[in-house]
Amino acid sequence: MQRILVLEDDYALAMGIEYALQAEGYEVLHASTLQKAREMLGKADREPPSLLLLDICLPDGMGMELCREVRQAGSSVPIIFLTALSEEVNIVQGLEMGADDYVAKPFRLKELLSRIRANIRRYEMSGDKNSTQAKACICFGAYRFLPDEYRLFQGEEQIECTMSELRLLKELVKNAGNVLSRDQLLLGLFDTETTFVEDNTLSVYMKRLRTKLGEEADRIETVRGIGYRFRL
Repeated sequence: MQRILVLEDDYALAMGIEYALQAEGYEVLHASTLQKAREMLGKADREPPSLLLLDICLPDGMGMELCREVRQAGSSVPIIFLTALSEEVNIVQGLEMGADDYVAKPFRLKELLSRIRANIRRYEMSGDKNSTQAKACICFGAYRFLPDEYRLFQGEEQIECTMSELRLLKELVKNAGNVLSRDQLLLGLFDTETTFVEDNTLSVYMKRLRTKLGEEADRIETVRGIGYRFRL
């Protein structure tokens, strides 16, 4: 059974989310503070969650702190932030720290469940790291990208990237030379045609990806008024 950690201090909202997730067949761990969430994640006898659903503002800190700690520990588990519409700065900070997605409050449970399913599905599809089957490898400059494994290397060193960054790179690389609109890229990232994805989300992902590519960042060309093109 897939397990989801919900970090939310609003008890009524947390119980509503928990009920909806359990109805979909998920096991739910609920924490109302950062400390409690850390304790749950640190239990050695417990299987790690399939996804983290984090509120931003908590009684003992910010959900972004836990996101940063999880990423620094080397985990690529999907992370979705729950955030108020007025917290745009926090949304950007959360995405830059390695979150995969966010859902703005107030939200529809159907919307939230759709995001959760999509993020878990992509995470599980990228999880077969031990296959001996030959994988496609795309090289540019000093970088090697294995799109089927969602892994990026600079020389022999693997570059730490979030799944969102790697999905974006895969969309760009598989359409190298072609201009992709922002809508096309967002559709490739989220697997579904939705109206609730902020356009700013793609800008944050693109900025993070360019940072990871260093001197090769200019291979991602901005086509003003249309979108982006990747140059091999």
